[in-house]
Amino acid sequence: MSAAHGGAPLEVITPDWPAPPAVRAAFTLRTGGVSAAPFDSLNVGAHVGDAGAAVTENRRRVRTQLRLPAEPLWLEQVHGIEVADLDAACGRAVPSLTADAAIARRAGNVCVMQVADCMPVLFAARDGGAVAAAHAGWRGLAAGVLEATVAKLAVAPAGLIAWLGPAIGPAHFEVGGEVRAAFLAQDAGAAAAFSANTRGRWQCDLGALARRRLSVAGVSAVFGGGWCTYSDPLRFFSYRRAGQCGRMAALIWLA
Repeated sequence: MSAAHGGAPLEVITPDWPAPPAVRAAFTLRTGGVSAAPFDSLNVGAHVGDAGAAVTENRRRVRTQLRLPAEPLWLEQVHGIEVADLDAACGRAVPSLTADAAIARRAGNVCVMQVADCMPVLFAARDGGAVAAAHAGWRGLAAGVLEATVAKLAVAPAGLIAWLGPAIGPAHFEVGGEVRAAFLAQDAGAAAAFSANTRGRWQCDLGALARRRLSVAGVSAVFGGGWCTYSDPLRFFSYRRAGQCGRMAALIWLA
């Protein structure tokens, strides 16, 4: 999907998953916005040092192109496990919420996660009754953000499907032994998601870890994954690659 707005088109990845007809979802790429380097060009993050007017315009473009039913509630994400219930929050004067996941059962409430290497995970109930989005970097994964999201949805896990969005790939995500230990303390099988490198550290596979956590939570229908934000600078922002950079958005809502 793309649309000309002057310069490069605004492009998104549309999840390829068997979601019900009422479910809408998209992941924005870095092209098609107005932000200057190093946020060029479709940065949706208001917390990264970009000009406020540029972020506002970029968010407007996303809202217009995706025909969003309302402005998303842009959360303050802190790598935790708090899950915001948008049905309870929307309609009230909520300037911002601190959370790393969001759920919605009411049509028109847009769940959104901002990412630039961490893995966004989208959820949909097979019956079309609920959607959710979670921000799953290694800290959130280890702390249980996906399990917290599944619990908050209050849908039988077999009645959920999940989609893994673009994130830093295992070839580029180097971590210390403390990260591996955090996962192995809970699940010895998580060792399969870590490969030793020649620097005495570990290459971490976020996608494999997310799939394991979802499986244990009872969600077996998992789609997506495989995109590496670090290795594709033309399409993706990557904090690990660039340091200061923009943020992309993973969005899901019920029409």
